[in-house]
This record gives sequence, C-alpha cells and structure tokens, in this order.
Amino acid sequence: MDRPNSARARFEIPGPVGPLELLVEAPELPTGPLCVICHPHPQYGGTLDNKVVYTLARAANALGAIAVRFNFRGVGRSGGAFGQGVGEVDDLLAVVAWARREYPGRALHLAGFSFGSAVALRGHVAAGAASLLLVAPPAGMGYLDQATAPQLPWQVIHGSRDELIDLNTVRGWLASVATAPPLTVLDDADHFFHGRLTPLREAITAFWRPLFGPAP
Repeated sequence: MDRPNSARARFEIPGPVGPLELLVEAPELPTGPLCVICHPHPQYGGTLDNKVVYTLARAANALGAIAVRFNFRGVGRSGGAFGQGVGEVDDLLAVVAWARREYPGRALHLAGFSFGSAVALRGHVAAGAASLLLVAPPAGMGYLDQATAPQLPWQVIHGSRDELIDLNTVRGWLASVATAPPLTVLDDADHFFHGRLTPLREAITAFWRPLFGPAP
C-alpha cells in the first residue's frame, strides 16, 4: 500500500496470518532512521498503545526517527492468534519488510518492552537491525532461550523493583550471553515503570542519541 501522508497514521498491512495493525509516527523533520517497536505480551493486555511502547516511540521521534509500532497477531485489528513468541517474530519481520520498502535507505533499529523485547532479540538478525534496545526483557521465562547473541550495539534497561522479572534473573541471563550489553538499572522502577517514565525516556535517549546523530 502507499506510504501514509500523515505524520501519524494507523492502518493495516498484509501479515503472515492476516492483517497487521500499524501506527507510524514521523517527526516534522524525519532526518533519522527507522525504529520498529514491539509491545508486551498479547495474552496479558499488551498492545501497541502500551505506555512504555509509547515512550519508546516518543524518544525515537525526538531524535528525528520514524517510529513504527504494531500489534502482534490476534491483538487489536491484527488477524490470527497468539503464536507462542514464534509467530510474533514472523509478524515483526513482515513489518520490517514493509518499513524498508516504504522508507528505503534508512538504518533500522529495533526495540521492545517485556515480551516484545524477546521478539526483537529473536528477530534482530533476520531484520538486519543496526541496534537493539531491550526494556525489561523476560529473563527466566523461556522466551530468551536459544536467541542469537547480538553482534551489534545493544542495551538492556530494567527496573530495580521489577515485580515480574527479577533484576537478578536478568543479570544472570546477561552473564550467560557471550556479547553482554550494558545494563541500565532504574532505581525505584517496577515492571511497568509507573511514575518513572521520564527517567526511562532519558535512558532510551542516552542509548539512541549516539547511534542516530543529533536531533533535528
């Protein structure tokens, strides 16, 4: 389909098992790369409108990047049903392929929150990502098992009071990864970063700014 003319457009594209709902947001001067952002677990209320996903998109836009959020299969207007973290990688790759066609010549950066960070990690090689940002990755839940250790700039951001994914479990997982990234721990932040979205955005920006270049 044609690239949307609006700076903010919500629409569907063909996906592996049905339509995929996208939300594409471009800054006034989209001088930066593409950022594709994956949302948290579909079976626990995760959608592209999640506030952490929104925060990632706003940080990307502020740095001149085009932010692409999407709903995994079975969420919102996206067709299909939960794919156990495998089908969702196929969804991600379909969105990446669409974005590369619509916005050619731009570097692609992947990000995800919770379950979405596992999908981004699993799909980053096939997507040809330039960087990878994982917010509250679901260590110890099986979704990160057998994922390829990234050979690109990557970062993990986690809350010190995460009640769903213990910080020490994340540290243990990172210790097992051959190319472990920096870990940014946000004090007093729970899994959903209630009341801590501003420090979260600052941490996101600190990782992305050197990779994206100066803001427009």
